[in-house]
Amino acid sequence: MIKVASASVFGVLLMFGPRVLEASLRTTEPGAPAAPTAAEALELAGGCPPFTFADDGACVVLPDDPTWGEDPVGAPEGEVIPAGHFEKSGRWKAYAQIPRRPDRPADYAAYKYPIPPGLPGGKSVVSGYDLDLPDHLQRRGKMRAVGHGAVDLPQKRGTPIKMLPLEHQVGDAEVIHVGWLMGFSVVTRHTLREGGRTRDYVLIFGHLDAAAPGLTRGAVLREGELVGFVGDTGSPELVHLHLEARRLHDGVDGSKLLPGRILAADVSIVCDPRNVLPIK
Repeated sequence: MIKVASASVFGVLLMFGPRVLEASLRTTEPGAPAAPTAAEALELAGGCPPFTFADDGACVVLPDDPTWGEDPVGAPEGEVIPAGHFEKSGRWKAYAQIPRRPDRPADYAAYKYPIPPGLPGGKSVVSGYDLDLPDHLQRRGKMRAVGHGAVDLPQKRGTPIKMLPLEHQVGDAEVIHVGWLMGFSVVTRHTLREGGRTRDYVLIFGHLDAAAPGLTRGAVLREGELVGFVGDTGSPELVHLHLEARRLHDGVDGSKLLPGRILAADVSIVCDPRNVLPIK
């Protein structure tokens, strides 16, 4: 989106301060100089600011501006919805979750993932997000957990996992945990623009064979950099990547979270990954 700093004489004058604005508002009397045009106002103010150029009295943003193309609103905020299911013990478990927004495609094939497809026909996902579904439709397999708050991406052991920026992400990802969580895991923090503000999310890369060599808490991961390798730690039934997205509550500093607190209900809310994964 091209942004124009000002397209009117008055807008240009406001941009450059009271000295120019005062000159523009002088009453035109016999012998007095006329109020400056937009172009004259720009010249009087010393021209346009950095990263802009003058165009018929307006200052137009150049593509070299670091904020060029940045969506000031970002994605709509996902709504927190209560849900629940019966655990295998028979106990009812209630939780908060953020389901897929209506503007996001339901088809998992519409999204990019940090590993290549591992199923016949080029499919990526063997098990998707179901915490928003009625209890009887949530996953109950061999594993202890009921329901699934992530996407499971099958691939052969040792497949490299590459960092994938999320939709409307601001800056790079920060590693906040390397170690045991969902099997051996890497957890990264991402800042996203939503509803005109920024919100922090975490991504959990679970059941890894190993993390990238030398990867530690506090490291910065840019697009395409190595996160780790697909494995089956904590999940011997299937070699796969467990990819889970969680939104941090306001005021929670993800950089200071202890591993045992990442999944706590007062720290983060599980989110359908389709809300944040980039679309192909």
